[in-house]
Formats: sequence, C-alpha cells, structure tokens
Amino acid sequence: MANERYDAVVVGAGMSGLAAGIRLAQYDKRVVVLDRHALWGGLNSFYKRGGRRYDTGLHALTNWAPPGEKSTPLPKLLRQLRIPREELDLAEQGFSEVRVGGARLTFGNGSASIEEAVARAFPSEIDGFKRLVQAVKEHDPFGARPDGGAARARLAQWIHDPLLVECLLVPVAFYGSAREDEVEWDLFVVLFRSMFLEGLARPVGGIKTLLDALRRRLVECGGELRMRAGVARILLNERQAASGVLLDGGEVLECERVLSSAGRVETLRLCGLDSPAEHLGRLSFCETTSILARPTAALGHGATMVFFALDERFAYRRPNGLVDATSGVVCASDNYQRHEYGDAGVYRVTCLANHDLWSGLHDEEYAAAKLRCADEMLAAAGKVALDPRPHTTAFDMFTPKTIRRYTGPHGGAVYGSPAQARDGHVGVERLHLVGTDQGTLGLVGSLLSGVAAANRHVLMAPTT
Repeated sequence: MANERYDAVVVGAGMSGLAAGIRLAQYDKRVVVLDRHALWGGLNSFYKRGGRRYDTGLHALTNWAPPGEKSTPLPKLLRQLRIPREELDLAEQGFSEVRVGGARLTFGNGSASIEEAVARAFPSEIDGFKRLVQAVKEHDPFGARPDGGAARARLAQWIHDPLLVECLLVPVAFYGSAREDEVEWDLFVVLFRSMFLEGLARPVGGIKTLLDALRRRLVECGGELRMRAGVARILLNERQAASGVLLDGGEVLECERVLSSAGRVETLRLCGLDSPAEHLGRLSFCETTSILARPTAALGHGATMVFFALDERFAYRRPNGLVDATSGVVCASDNYQRHEYGDAGVYRVTCLANHDLWSGLHDEEYAAAKLRCADEMLAAAGKVALDPRPHTTAFDMFTPKTIRRYTGPHGGAVYGSPAQARDGHVGVERLHLVGTDQGTLGLVGSLLSGVAAANRHVLMAPTT
C-alpha cells in the first residue's frame, strides 16, 4: 500500500498550526494537521474536571480592535482566515492593572487609557512616555534587520523613573519573553502595541470558542485534522531535505513541505539533530485556577488582569526553588464585560517555576509540593488583588511537569527557545517553523505566524 502524500504536513495543532492548515486548504492544497493529543490547541486548550471546563493558556486575546477597524492585526487575521468576527464573540476587559512595588497603573483598551494611567501615577514622565509611544508606533519589529537590543536600556531613552520602566516590562515579559531577565526590543514593541495600544479581550465561552471556529474553518476548506497522531520523526531524503513524517504508530506520510509548531529545539530533535545549550528554553510556569462561590467583583476585586512584581525590580528567570511567587499574573476571567460563568468567579494565578525540580519529584512529593506552592502563589496574589482561598469551591493547578507531558516543549518552556528563527528556517530544506519560535507572540501573533508561513513557504514557494 502506497504512503499517503500531501502538499504539506503541519506538526502540532496549536494556534499557528491550525492557521497554517486553514490558509493552505483555502488554496486547495492537500494539508494535514497532526497532533499527539486528543484535543487541539496546544498550550492554549481546555480540559474538564468535576464537570467543569478549565482553560489553559488563555488569559486574554491581545490585539483587540473595535468592530469596523480594518487595519490592525486582529481584523487582518480574520480576513485572511475568512472567519467572521461574530464567531469569536469577543468581550472586552473591564480594566486591568500593573502593580510593581508600590506603583500601580490602571488601564483599559486603547492608547489613551495607558497614557492617562501614566499621567496619574508618574506625572513627571508623561512627555517621555508619549515619545516612547510614538517610537513604538514608528518601529517595524518585523523588518529585515531584527533589533534584539535590551528593552530596559531602550526605555531609559524616554523614561527616567526606573519604577515605570519595570511597570512596562513586567506584563510584556510575562506575556512572551523567552529570555531570562530580558525583553528584546522588537518583542517589546509587538507586545506593547498589542496589549496597551490595542487591548485585551476574551471569547465568551473561553478558548474553546476560538478553537471550535478554527477547527470548523479547517474542515470546511478541506483540510485534515488528525488527533492522537504524534510525529515520531521528520523524515529526510538523500539531500537531507524534509520529505515526510513517521507517525508514532508506524504510518508514513509523504509531503512537499513540513511546517512545525513543535518549537525549534523539538523540531530539530524530530530530525535527529541536536541544538546547542543556549538554544534551550528555561522559562516555565505554575498556574492555579480557583472557582469562587461568588463573582470576583462581588468579593472586592474588579480588575480583569493584574501583572505584578512585589519588588521594585523583578526577577524574570527560572527560580532556584519550585516556584517564584514574587511576581506573576492574576486573571479574573469573570471580570470581562461578558462571560459564561453565571454567579461564580474564576480566578487564575500564574508564576514562574522550575521545570527540572518539578520533574524530579515522586508522586507523593509532587502532590504535597503542589499544595505548598499553591498556597504560596495565592498568598502573593492576595497582596496585590484577592486571596481566593476563603471563597473557593473548586480548584486545580498545573505545573511545568504538566506542560511537558501534554504539550511537549523541552523543559516545559512555554515561550520556547531564546534563539528564535524569524524566517522560519532551521537549516533543513523544506522544513519551516511556525509559532512562538518564529518570534511571534500571543494568540493573534501565533495565528498570523501560521498564515505567513503558509504564504511564504508553500503558496509562494517555487515548484521543483
């Protein structure tokens, strides 16, 4: 029996993989999207426990744009995927906060909101901040020459108060930096625009609403989605070019191109190739989800998101212990303007964690460590937002060990490798990266990465 043959095989059914599959199927390419797990979405997915659905990954969909806006990333993306905006049923944030040391910035959607927040909290810095905003608007983070300069040093050109610099770095780092103690300038520009100049929203129904829309669109276009179809190896021909994949069950799929959202290090390992140590990602997270007996706002906490650091200069690195609760992200999912939770509150806390330490624990140690670290994280959240423990009716938590088990990144590295390949090339012909390790961040960025890779490496590629 002959092996099946495709124009493209996409490894990984995360956001970028699904978007790449849709884009190719729209142009009548024979494409299959493969994933080892039962649910699509990758790091942004969902699961059920105790009859309740929990989101993973999604705190907010960045790049919010009002209906009728056509020029920003979100409407451009929806046009390219041919998904009506109404299918996402987006609800805006109410308001969010950045809290670093004793400083607080309270902001909503649109650039006017963050400028007003800076003027209130740091009045002497507002002129410099406006110049920063203008510089961000004028910079092309996807230009031919990547700018990997340190954002902290760049910010000092316009901002003189180091506390405001930290306030601007904390949310950007937690939403996308793969580098310890640093944010690259290009990345800062992308995320600053998407979070502060555009804004935050959430599909009513959570990540499943978006994933259902993507899956539906892929199938409508004639693309294939195969779950529980893990890739054991990317096959190379005699010219050492990608020629197909070998699945866990032994099936071989031949193809013209392979697009991989597995990550730079993981993709090369599938080819039987090693990566240098400096390419290995080190940043992972623990996250708790507390279901509350009452809406979060009724318990006295009204912010949708809180990005926090208890110290005036935060440490963004793999912690020496299991978890570092001195900084993190708090998300009250029921504080979006619309939601599906009724009279319950849904409260999530995310902090940096050490994958190697978590993975070295035996089962009993692991269970005890989860309880201990959850208490530490929730206590920290109580200092900047709400301590949910007295109001909790259901609870769950994931660790770097969970991330590695269900999504596969080396070291549980949520943002992948610090050595990104912006052009998608990893040194193997006919094999191209999509997603985080291509240098795109956030849900919209990941989806745009898949579209761009499909366009550049398949639809516009020369035939041979």
